[in-house]
Amino acid sequence: MGSECEGKGSWPELVGVEGEVAKATIERENPIVTAKIVVEGETYVITNYDCYRVWVWVDKDDRLVTRPPIIG
Repeated sequence: MGSECEGKGSWPELVGVEGEVAKATIERENPIVTAKIVVEGETYVITNYDCYRVWVWVDKDDRLVTRPPIIG
């Protein structure tokens, strides 16, 4: 998934980085996307795939990225 989207589509190098820093990096490296920070353990229902959105999953306590951010 993601190959049909423009620009960089995943950021595995951001795992362990502070969420807001990761968000800024993603939006700088692919200006057509908006990074959305999501806290692990909170309930989210993701029902659609969106080439202009990147989910940035962070842990509840330290707000560090817990999984590679990807377009979707």
